[in-house]
Amino acid sequence: MSVLEVSDLTFGYGDRPVLEGVSLTVEPGAFLGLVGPNGSGKTTLLELLIGLRRPDSGSVRLFGSPAHEFADGERVGYVAQDDAGAGDSMSVTVAEAVRMGRYPRRLRGRFTDDDRRAVDDALERVGIADLAERRVGRLSGGQRQRVFIARALAAEADLLALDEPTVGVDAESRTAFYDLLDSLNDEGLTVVLVEHDIGVVTARATEIACLNRRLYFHGDPETFVETDALAEAYGTDRRVVSHGH
Repeated sequence: MSVLEVSDLTFGYGDRPVLEGVSLTVEPGAFLGLVGPNGSGKTTLLELLIGLRRPDSGSVRLFGSPAHEFADGERVGYVAQDDAGAGDSMSVTVAEAVRMGRYPRRLRGRFTDDDRRAVDDALERVGIADLAERRVGRLSGGQRQRVFIARALAAEADLLALDEPTVGVDAESRTAFYDLLDSLNDEGLTVVLVEHDIGVVTARATEIACLNRRLYFHGDPETFVETDALAEAYGTDRRVVSHGH
């Protein structure tokens, strides 16, 4: 079963169209990078993919079900664009925040040994086990993003959806963060990433979707850099520049 199946998707805010006729499929284990200029509909598409919005027409199927009706929320880990900033007001510890990922899987009562193991494993996998008792509000932006990913891993998510997760994060932390995504993807986790840095996406993702209201390209990074899709979507003579990440 495909993770995501999008067919002739159209969506707008009132009388302002944002996405028109978008179709794509994401298979298990893919690392899809969503790129396009500001206001191109990337965030809106991501929200439609995970069921936070409902299409005006067309369809989005998430693990075979209509995305807006999808009931197994623990299978999807979502890191929003402003999550790192929102962490300023979080008074819980890292371990407590990650433990929230287990809530959908609890039947009742206290946490089980399986819950505790899942939390511990998630903290280890993202490299923040030593921060377990620190308050989230006292972490750096890069550390906070790892907390939110660990929360998704603790929930045993099959899909990780991220919306520009490294905004405001320093270059060294960005590289470490994308190394982590690569590792998780190598382990089989499906990743959908909205990212403004096209060079990073083409170096990291296994496939690219380039859009600006409509889909200009969906395929592998090697083919993408050889096409005119980027220039067409941005309306400029834009080219991919590798940053060596």
